[in-house]
Amino acid sequence: MEKQYLVIHNNTVLYNILFELKHLLSFEVIKTKNKNLDNVLNDKQSLVISSDNLESKNQVFIDSLPISIDKLIYTLNIQFLKKKIENKKNIKIGNYIINYTSRKIQKKNKSLIITEKEVAIINFLNHSNRPRSINELQIEVWGHKSKLETHTVETHVYRLRKKIKEYFNDNNFIKSSKDGYLI
Repeated sequence: MEKQYLVIHNNTVLYNILFELKHLLSFEVIKTKNKNLDNVLNDKQSLVISSDNLESKNQVFIDSLPISIDKLIYTLNIQFLKKKIENKKNIKIGNYIINYTSRKIQKKNKSLIITEKEVAIINFLNHSNRPRSINELQIEVWGHKSKLETHTVETHVYRLRKKIKEYFNDNNFIKSSKDGYLI
């Protein structure tokens, strides 16, 4: 899972409170006084809280103060969720655009709806820089805990390759090697 960071700009009190509650949070908290947050915000899963207007698209504004801690954490979690969905809208993989939200794969003017499992396979393989074995796919995509004698992975990859071959005339989107599958 991709890490999420809340950057607290110039507010030591809020940082200290959230740092004390870190075991309850689904994100990490960072404190800074630097107004130029470009280096900190290289990560797409970052949000900023500041009383200053930092002209950052990642800045979260709290409308009404004072705010309860529960409501603050709830608001931050919603903002992180929105950001995560937004970041999965259009991912470029080679000559393709994958929209994880709508489950579409697109090349030029053609788009194809794929299944949720096919999206999960593409996502897993895309985030790897090496071939991934059938066992790794079973564990990471299907959630199986042990090696199973099943052809589920091979069947899903075969069907996905067939769809892409028939629709986009591409035999090389998912490649096979002796070590596994690779995009």
